[in-house]
Amino acid sequence: MLKTRLNISLDQDLADFINVYAQENRTTASDVITQFILGLKRQTQSNAANVILSDPNFCQALKDVQTRLRNGSAEWHSFDEVFGE
Repeated sequence: MLKTRLNISLDQDLADFINVYAQENRTTASDVITQFILGLKRQTQSNAANVILSDPNFCQALKDVQTRLRNGSAEWHSFDEVFGE
């Protein structure tokens, strides 16, 4: 998708928070803002993803994966190990 530049002004404490949050979550401030805006867009369009995310088991599994990725305990596998040849 074609990207465009958007200049916004934020309070310094919010800018600092976004930068720390992005670093802790191994992403960028731009991606954090993009995901927030996409969330707003989905809410206004009643995206089917809301149904999936409302499933408590799915949400818990997602949180578990995020935790393992953040603390480095996730076990990575090659494509061949997962799908075998």
